[in-house]
Amino acid sequence: MVVTKWVLSMLLDLIPLALTTVSASSHMHSGPLPSLSSPLGPVVNLGYAAFAGNDTSPEGEVYTSVTFYGGIPFAQPPVGNLRFRAPKRLDETIRDPARVRISDARNWGAPCIQQTAQVGIGSEDCLTLNVWKPSNASEASRLPVLVYFHGGGYFADSPFGFPFYHWVAQNQGFIAVSVTYRLNLLGFLGGAAVAADGDMNAGFHDQRAALEWVQRNIHRFGGDPDKVTIAGESAGGGSVLAQMMAYGGSKPIHFKRGIIQSAAFGSFPTTEQVEATFENVASIVGCTGSNVKIMKCLRNASVGALASAINKGSYPPLIEGPGGFLPDLPSRLLHSGKFKKVDFMGGHTTDDIRVLIPAAPEAFQSEEDIRRILLPHLTAGLLDKAFKLYPAPDMPGSPYANEYERGAQMFQDSALGCLDILAARKLASRAEDDVFSFRWNSPHMVWWERKPYQGSMHTSDLYYLFHGSVRLPNALDSFRALNERSDWVLDILHNFGQPLFRERAFPANLGTIRLQVRIEFIIIKHYGHHS
Repeated sequence: MVVTKWVLSMLLDLIPLALTTVSASSHMHSGPLPSLSSPLGPVVNLGYAAFAGNDTSPEGEVYTSVTFYGGIPFAQPPVGNLRFRAPKRLDETIRDPARVRISDARNWGAPCIQQTAQVGIGSEDCLTLNVWKPSNASEASRLPVLVYFHGGGYFADSPFGFPFYHWVAQNQGFIAVSVTYRLNLLGFLGGAAVAADGDMNAGFHDQRAALEWVQRNIHRFGGDPDKVTIAGESAGGGSVLAQMMAYGGSKPIHFKRGIIQSAAFGSFPTTEQVEATFENVASIVGCTGSNVKIMKCLRNASVGALASAINKGSYPPLIEGPGGFLPDLPSRLLHSGKFKKVDFMGGHTTDDIRVLIPAAPEAFQSEEDIRRILLPHLTAGLLDKAFKLYPAPDMPGSPYANEYERGAQMFQDSALGCLDILAARKLASRAEDDVFSFRWNSPHMVWWERKPYQGSMHTSDLYYLFHGSVRLPNALDSFRALNERSDWVLDILHNFGQPLFRERAFPANLGTIRLQVRIEFIIIKHYGHHS
């Protein structure tokens, strides 16, 4: 089934659900709280705290149908003794809900410290989230909730680049939440010392803490904690998988559905590499002695000292072993069934990896160029087997026009093109009814203009979902008309009028309809038992 519409809005539960029977939630035991007001904007009272939001649109229109609440803390600041530890819950005791301090939540919270790190840009005190709600939603609305984890390779970026105002303006049937989580060294420092006196994969713990906060508090905004979907692209997609596989599926999760786009983890370091990285950090910061003394020193170190270490290392997610948040490689956890069963949609862009290839097509003239440029870390024996699966361009029936295309496909399948398919197959094998695989086949237009050979490269889908978007009134069509059973999967923005871009002639391999710029989103397979 091919859908050729203007843009894909990958949301679950945006329309009143046919899938889930709503039950009373134990975390919603408290009754309505007193209404509070503020000259700053509409107020949401959580009982332990209250927040004044912003109902002005990004274009400056006032009193709109969407209210934004930004920079809401979901955990204690991870500073001092809480540095390199899983986040600690806020005191959410409701004492006198009629006399609650109202905080200004009209803007974004600070991003977490980035890599490259610079003092004054980003903050350690960054564990906040943002909420977009229909302005008229009340506690009785019980709307579906989308929680979004941003990408950025686990070392950079923030929710600021992924706003949901127009999503909620176009569909008043859901609430959106985006999460800030620790990155790079502060989010993913590992080693025996951290395991003994802290928590590895702290950034994933942050995400889980945010989901727990949503369970406790989203009903105050009009959301239903029983209808939570988590979503993300690249590192955000990897984060969705990490939450599905947390603790090898041995602990409860706080969502019902997941969407992954181009799920990425990168290479996981070995135990020896993790320890070498820890030693390097200690050396740069100037911490010596026993592991206990080093951890104390690191927790007392200045942000400037940590910034120096951040800029001189690499800090990806870590495999922790039994009992850890991520106990094994994601592929192994999926193969062994150590993950939670959820409704699922996962996919990637057609030419995902090409934006990461460090050479132009003309650099690939032979099989040896593929080995040398793209896959130098793999053994010769393994590559010999792999090349048999990817026929050379001059072989009859080969799908590749040249060695660049051949190498790009091999590189993509090893890094960005397999986890979503594997997850879908494994979920389907466990009799999950609603599991979809997709491929996004439209390029990021700005990048395509510069390097058309990169095709539908990594983040092309985000260009249409966020960066290439404009305000689109009356733009949502229900997916229900295409598949009544699966109306939770997505809404599709219909042709809303003027094209975003002028007519273009695309390369034939992109399968373009040349009447106008198009979006091509392909449902490769619906694994569900209902169609």
